[in-house]
Amino acid sequence: MSIKKNDQIIVKASPSYVAAQSDPDNHKFVWSYEVSITNQSPEIVQLLNRFWRIIDMSGKIEEIQGVGVVGLQPLIKPNKPFHYVSYCQLAVPQGTMEGYYEMQNLEDEHFIVEIPKFILSAPTSITKTFRSRLH
Repeated sequence: MSIKKNDQIIVKASPSYVAAQSDPDNHKFVWSYEVSITNQSPEIVQLLNRFWRIIDMSGKIEEIQGVGVVGLQPLIKPNKPFHYVSYCQLAVPQGTMEGYYEMQNLEDEHFIVEIPKFILSAPTSITKTFRSRLH
C-alpha cells in the first residue's frame, strides 16, 4: 500500500480551555477542540484513522492512534466540510497537539492529511499560579 500526502483536504483546529471541567489544584487541565475538515478535492473521501502527538510543557509526549474520530469514519463529499468536537486533558496548563488522518478515496487509495500543530494554553493567571507552585 502506498500512502501519499494530500493537500486538497484542509484541516483547521480551534482549542478552548474548559475551566468548568478543569481542576488546576489537582493537575487537571481540560480543553475542547473543534476540528473542521474541508474536502477541496473533486472526489469523495473517507476518514479512516487518526494519529495525535500531544506534548505538554513538561516535555511529556503522548501518542494516540485510533479508528475514525468521535466514533465515526465519515465520508466527506467534494467542497463539503466535516466538523467535530473532542477533548484533551493534561496535567499541566500548556501543551501542543498535532498529527494526521489516514484517509481513502472511493478507489481505495490511501493518503495522509496532516493536522497542523495547535497550542493548548490555560489562561495566563492559571499558568502563572501553577508555575509559581512548582518553584
